[in-house]
Amino acid sequence: MGKLTREAVVEQALRIGDAEGLQAVTIRRLAQDLGVTPMALYWHFKNKEQLTVGMADHLVHGFVVVENHARPWNDQLRELVAGLVRVLRRHPCAASVLEEVDQMEVPSFLRVWDTALGLTRRAGFTHEESCLISKYLLRGTTALAAGPANRRPGMTEREAAESARVKRITFQSLPQDAYPHIVEMAVPLVEGCATEVYDTFGVDLLMSGIEALAARRTGGDLPRDGAGDSSR
Repeated sequence: MGKLTREAVVEQALRIGDAEGLQAVTIRRLAQDLGVTPMALYWHFKNKEQLTVGMADHLVHGFVVVENHARPWNDQLRELVAGLVRVLRRHPCAASVLEEVDQMEVPSFLRVWDTALGLTRRAGFTHEESCLISKYLLRGTTALAAGPANRRPGMTEREAAESARVKRITFQSLPQDAYPHIVEMAVPLVEGCATEVYDTFGVDLLMSGIEALAARRTGGDLPRDGAGDSSR
């Protein structure tokens, strides 16, 4: 093979993680799959921790949301959340990767976080509130990106179907007098909904709380360009 690049290593690591889970990604396994010695990989990543940070950065790389002061902050924040969900959804292992790393070490993620902070500040929230909101929002986005599927990395379609069947029967077998709503909604609880519906509703749920809180500060109207910022 030609010269081994950092990008090639990370992309192969993500392929393994998507198919078998993050625990299957090791330097030795990568070297074997790429047809090189483990020492060749150490030029790019000295250990699994550095590799995982590289994977996290690659997941978000290229996703750029530039704050535009001529547009409403909430429209941009909604686009940021929806876009990040789409980007992370490309890789089933994305949530596991982001949970494993210190996100302060991931440049691509920091750029997204910085934009989220700027947009929440424009909504009129204080520094402390903006920090809290951005953390809740980005964690919620990562959870949304994990998707509605009950299929774990490395699980075949047959195994996923059987797992769903067992879970549905388990819910339906619960005492109805104690858990009436779980029993009644066992099927949608397990089978979920279409991915598009799941994502759209999830983004609405995340954003509606922020918009409602911002509007409450100004008597019902969403603030624009930092109006209502109590720290000013």
